[in-house]
Amino acid sequence: MDRGRAKSTLATTAAVGCMKTLLMIFNFIFWVTGISILALGIWTKVDLYKYMELSSIYYKDSPWILIGVGALIIIVGSFGCCCTAKGNVVLLYMYGFFLVIVFAVELGAGAAGFFYKGKLEQGFKEGLENALKQYGNKNQAMDSLQSQLKCCGSNSYADWFTTPWESTVKNGTNNAVPHTCCKVTECNNMDVNVNSTYIYHEGCYHKVVDFMKSNMAVIGGAAFGISFFQLLGALLACCLAKRVNKSKYEQMA
Repeated sequence: MDRGRAKSTLATTAAVGCMKTLLMIFNFIFWVTGISILALGIWTKVDLYKYMELSSIYYKDSPWILIGVGALIIIVGSFGCCCTAKGNVVLLYMYGFFLVIVFAVELGAGAAGFFYKGKLEQGFKEGLENALKQYGNKNQAMDSLQSQLKCCGSNSYADWFTTPWESTVKNGTNNAVPHTCCKVTECNNMDVNVNSTYIYHEGCYHKVVDFMKSNMAVIGGAAFGISFFQLLGALLACCLAKRVNKSKYEQMA
């Protein structure tokens, strides 16, 4: 009888140790995910905002939301490490509950991004058109976008021909495009012949939309995969709590 109880206790202890190891691995991956989201939020706030602001539906608080979610994941992940190491039943159930909340938030954000994909494209199109009309009024975002993506205008370089800016710099019969449409420094001036092979002819809108379409499936799959990954952690936390409880009962018996 005692031998059977000892075997059961040993098996339970081994199971607890195995689950602790698995949950620690999960916590590490979860923590790294938080750091990645935090870094993405900081990058968006520091650099990417210059391009995002071109959209007519850009929300200025978006980078802060990413930073907040990343910081929350790091805190929850650190909390999970403490819970796992101590094997506290109550704290483990709390950790599982927090992971379910994070899962719901990430799932909702991913679904909202997929649902508003069309509106994001339309907002960027409208934003580019407004940027072309207002170009020259200390608007540096369009220059940065054209230089980084190697594009010119919204749909094509010809969009510049009907802008207020173009009429002020036009030289003779040549149509003008900004110097950021130039491929080489030889055409680094605003009055460039558009028939030249030295400028970019493809529009920025098409480049951005093509990138979104080609990567949306990958980004969406990764987002949903990460969100469902939280459920695995919640399951591990609850199973570990249950095993710890069982181990305590067996030791008292």
